[in-house]
Amino acid sequence: MPAMLIADDNEQITRILEKFAQKEGFAVDTVYDGREALQHFQQKSYDILLLDVMMPGIDGFDVCRTIRRQSSVPIIMITARGEDYERIMGLDIGADDYIVKPFSAAEVMARVRAILRRLPAAPSRELPGCAELQLQPDACQALLAGQEIPLTKKETDILQLLLENKGRVFSRDHLLNSLWGADYDGDTRTIDSHIKRLRAKLDAMPHPQWQIKTIWGVGYSFEVLHHEA
Repeated sequence: MPAMLIADDNEQITRILEKFAQKEGFAVDTVYDGREALQHFQQKSYDILLLDVMMPGIDGFDVCRTIRRQSSVPIIMITARGEDYERIMGLDIGADDYIVKPFSAAEVMARVRAILRRLPAAPSRELPGCAELQLQPDACQALLAGQEIPLTKKETDILQLLLENKGRVFSRDHLLNSLWGADYDGDTRTIDSHIKRLRAKLDAMPHPQWQIKTIWGVGYSFEVLHHEA
């Protein structure tokens, strides 16, 4: 089921859009400010985002800029004002479309369908994994011996990078720049915290064939301890 995030501080509008999107077959999350939008985006995988421009905390333009540093997910900007400079700014910073209030929810859904039709079909590929571990990136979860383990979006991204490069050591700086973006102003302890939480989830079940290994003074790698059958 495709997933949609709707971010708008007008609760009536979000309810209407949510209802129409659910009729279109979307699983929908609704939030009411920019910070919530970014938090949800970091934790889940979405197929399209609807972002209001004027939101408390962080406005839609800044949310769009932040997301564009790490994702090409389709974004439709929504605003109560129709000035050309706002529309141009939204498109320049990476929005895929722009719609002005008041609008028809049916028209918004038509825009959504048009954008998703233009996307290239995702190539079929084997899901990353090792032995009894299989990552399901779109669902933000891992299967370990058949048991579902929910992951955050960043935990998923880290595990996917390590799994697709078994045996390669990634420095903390490399992981930070690759997954958070070069403009991220945090420090490398962010990586350590995410790795710690990821390990805690995976270590809930024994996995003698592999480990996420710390290379002291260097970084992390995914190490296969025994040859897979």
